[in-house]
Parts: sequence; C-alpha cells; structure tokens
Amino acid sequence: MRPIFKSKNEAVYDALRQAIIHGEYEPGSRLVIDDLAATMGVSQIPIREALRQLEADGFITIEPYVGATLTDINANFIFEIFALLESLEVICSRASCRCMSDREMEKLADLINRMDDNIDHPEQWSQDNKQLHLFVCECSKNVLTMKMTQKVLDHWDRLRLHYLKDVFGHRIADAQQEHKQILTAFQSRNPYAVEQAVRQHNQNALQSYIQHLQSSGQIQTSEDGCP
Repeated sequence: MRPIFKSKNEAVYDALRQAIIHGEYEPGSRLVIDDLAATMGVSQIPIREALRQLEADGFITIEPYVGATLTDINANFIFEIFALLESLEVICSRASCRCMSDREMEKLADLINRMDDNIDHPEQWSQDNKQLHLFVCECSKNVLTMKMTQKVLDHWDRLRLHYLKDVFGHRIADAQQEHKQILTAFQSRNPYAVEQAVRQHNQNALQSYIQHLQSSGQIQTSEDGCP
C-alpha cells in the first residue's frame, strides 16, 4: 500500500479542524489569519483555504471586516445535531438492514460487544461508538449519506468535548444497552424495528443531554422543547 501524503493545505485544514473539535478554540472566538500562520509556520494562503473549507463544514463563519469566527454552541445547535444524526442514521440503518451480509452482521455484533469492555473508559468508548455508527453507514452503501454523517459526527465530537463531558460518562451504560437493542433489531432483519430502535436511541440521548444542560443553567428551552 502506498503511503498517503497530504498537501500543505490539507495538513493545515486537518490541524485546524481537530483543534476546533477538541476545544482548543472557544465558541465565538476569532481566528486571526496572521496569528494562525505564525503559529503553524505557514503562509497565509493555506490558512485562507483551510478557513474556507471550515466555513463550508459549518465550524466557522467569515464576515467582511470581521474575519473568521467560530460558530457558537447553543440549544439550537444541539437540537440540530441530534435531528441530523437521527435522520441520517435512519436512512443508513434501514438500508443496511436489508443488504448487510452475515459477515457484516457478525462484525456489528463484535463491535458492540467489544464496547462493553470500555464502559469505564469514556474516550475509548466514544471512539468505538463513532466507528460503530460509521460502520452501519458503510454497510448501507450510501456514499453521500456516509460523508454527511461523518461531518455531523465531527460536530457531535465538538459538542461532546465542549459541553457534555460530565454527562457523557453517565450516559454510556444506557447507550450501550440501546446499542444491543439496535443489534437485536438488525438481527431480525426488520427495517421498521431497526428504525424505531435508532430513533429511540437518539431521542434518549438528546433528552439526557438537554436535561443536564438545563439543570446546570448552560441552556434554556421553551416549554414545548424548542430552543
């Protein structure tokens, strides 16, 4: 296998994207091109290109005379992320349920069972969780949906690392049980059962996180649950 080489533009983009996801820049803060170029030891050209890509990904906004600013993390953002994840995962899961091979079904079971060993290790469990969700998308053979899911999961990582460290560890045991319910639905080869299990999983997660953020005073929502 040939080694994969990244261009300077790709390397700068990846570095900035990871820095944003892992909370090295606060939501709402400005990204100054000159400062970034000096810090990363590159010219302004790859920085500008990276910022354009990050804007297309939804991580920043670029305004005339203001420059690049990180998108805020608020109640509307949280609801949007979960709505997108639920919709995309329903599409992938229903398709995967119909076309997943027996070997892929076994791998799905292995992935979920392996996650039992990391319940007390939130970061490793989270990485396995992302792999699990992407594997289901991969089995669907829906290339565009998988790419979109990857982008939304990147925003989910940013949300989790910024806001939800406290609640995430407590949520893992319930989430893992829900994964096993999803697996049972897959093994039944029933797309409707899979869809219901996936929707319930996402809605339970959203409710848990929103309750935590409300109780800690970090967000407020109206009585009908709207941000």
